[in-house]
Amino acid sequence: MTPRRAFLKTVGAGLVAAPFATSCVSRPLPPDPIKPIRGSWISVWWDDRRHFYWNDACLQFSAEQWQAAIKDVADIGMEYLVLLAIAKGGKAFYDTPLLPKLEMACPDPIEAMLAAADRYRVKFFISSDWYGEWDAAALSDPDRARKRFQMMEEIAGRYSHHPSFHGWYWPNEACLAPSFADAFVAYVNASSREARRLTPNAKTLTAPYGTHRAVCDDTFVRQLEGLDVDVIAYQDEVGCLRMTPDESARAFAALRRAHDRVPQRALWADVETFAWEGPPNKQTSPLIPAQWERVRAQLEAVSPHVDTILIYQYQGLMNRPRSRAFAGHPDSTRLYLDYVRWLRSGGKRDAG
Repeated sequence: MTPRRAFLKTVGAGLVAAPFATSCVSRPLPPDPIKPIRGSWISVWWDDRRHFYWNDACLQFSAEQWQAAIKDVADIGMEYLVLLAIAKGGKAFYDTPLLPKLEMACPDPIEAMLAAADRYRVKFFISSDWYGEWDAAALSDPDRARKRFQMMEEIAGRYSHHPSFHGWYWPNEACLAPSFADAFVAYVNASSREARRLTPNAKTLTAPYGTHRAVCDDTFVRQLEGLDVDVIAYQDEVGCLRMTPDESARAFAALRRAHDRVPQRALWADVETFAWEGPPNKQTSPLIPAQWERVRAQLEAVSPHVDTILIYQYQGLMNRPRSRAFAGHPDSTRLYLDYVRWLRSGGKRDAG
């Protein structure tokens, strides 16, 4: 008898001997369809007021606090983090001859996060940009592409030895209107070729918006076939008020049908866990935590259709009470506790 078969026989005997075990095994409860959150975006700094509630705190984080931030997400079952940017506002978050360095308390927050991710078995997708501001030239300008690739080479040289360096994130995100622009496809494919040269085993991810406009027809499927990326985490756009959870469910059902025809492109969700303190969709309006009831409805909407759920984002919008890495809105502890209560309930619809 193989060790595996012996183990299964032992476990089975134990179940039969346990009180009520036979009835439990013969009438199993159906699994709840709501998937948990498996990852989040995370930032070092962002140069507008949307990150108002956590920008200054994160700039003052020590290496130990960045490491605590990674532990906090790992402790509630998150497996992936996506670094939003490696530079912003003309300043880099690591040492590079291309840009001046952002003034921060921690000399190398990327190193601190990856070292902690190694320890807590979190997988990072690392951004390839922002050398400059997003504009039409961000995708197609040859000089911008050269600088992007130079930054990628620097990032790979400094950090790809970490086991947690799981892949790359292409942050110049597409707007589906109703499908991908040719310039975006070319940008992703060129970036993925460079990623394979630098880090042959790394995965690649992008997160398009305009999900409410997507038309998942034969043209869209052909684009998926030609888009060289491993994971597409579509934004659910509920936080941006472009869809309700019910509309999100229909949009992701259509995306699922398209991705089933191109299974090499994993279908993930980027669920927006934010609301707005001021006017929606304005760079001057701070993000605040959404109510758990809405977030739970968002998770339920996408769960039947996607492989994995990421959120935008844990940082600033969810905080473990008394965390060493607390950064964000005061209500972020409530969203955290509501989510953890739901997790502990086994993910029941009526929990929380």
